[in-house]
Amino acid sequence: MKRFIAVACATLLSMAAPAMADEWAPDGPIELQIGFGAGGETDTLGRVIASTIEEQTGWSVVPQNKPGGGGIAMFTGLMNQDADGSVIGMGVSMPVLINLTLRGDQLPFDLDSFDYLGTVTRAQLAIIAQADAPFDDIASLVEYSKEQGGVPVAFDAKPQELMLMALNEQTGAGFKLVSTKSSAEMVQFVLGGQVDAAFNAGTHIQYLQKGDVKMLASANADRHSYAPDVPTLQEQGYDLYTDPYFYFAAPQGLDDHAKAGLAKALDDAIKSDNVQNVVRNAMQNSTNNLGPDGTKKMMEDGLKSVGDLFN
Repeated sequence: MKRFIAVACATLLSMAAPAMADEWAPDGPIELQIGFGAGGETDTLGRVIASTIEEQTGWSVVPQNKPGGGGIAMFTGLMNQDADGSVIGMGVSMPVLINLTLRGDQLPFDLDSFDYLGTVTRAQLAIIAQADAPFDDIASLVEYSKEQGGVPVAFDAKPQELMLMALNEQTGAGFKLVSTKSSAEMVQFVLGGQVDAAFNAGTHIQYLQKGDVKMLASANADRHSYAPDVPTLQEQGYDLYTDPYFYFAAPQGLDDHAKAGLAKALDDAIKSDNVQNVVRNAMQNSTNNLGPDGTKKMMEDGLKSVGDLFN
């Protein structure tokens, strides 16, 4: 009997949740703040999701780029917005987690400053160079940098900067770290010769396919689906990796109706052909929405994992 009651209650709750989500709608436009500059993967995903939500719901969703500090500037502003569903943010997990670990006492927010709404996918982070660069892997890039007295290498988020600093410390490469606003800017710096190598999370794939750039390493824990022959940093002898998620959050304090409504709108958009195609074609990956609870757990587990890494 108790089991029957539990199942019945669970069924009623599962029926109630979508109904609650369907009942909620914003009072006006929703501002989707994107924590990186225009043209990169985060910007592309955010804008496609915003337009898809508009198509599916009739809501007005206005993307706004808020670059700075790998999303730190955007989340700093987001925490001070009204928790009414009118402003949400899209960022990448690892820059936030690393900043909270290394200088959490200097940041105005912590993980509890936000309500979490979902994830889109995990970024596949590469290290790239021009196709005709005189090196093909990290070891030969290190040697080339030593010979040249240090070469410029671009990044757009804290985890990448820390990796470069660690490589400099481990190898004496002398990389000159160049901070950029997005992956799109990094690709252009590589193609234009302003830097000798750069990180990238998908913008580079079209240039990789055209033969304009080459991939030196995967910066993830595993190899990339579109470049299975390119080894990871770990496989090349450097115990470094990052597994960042693109995720959505809102100021802490959303009521249940608003949170459910926003989470459902995001989930419906992420399941759409529009978003699936962008993730598959532009990033050579698949979508992976962890939902509100899963996203919160991902951030909590990630903070512990990053903390263990630096302790």
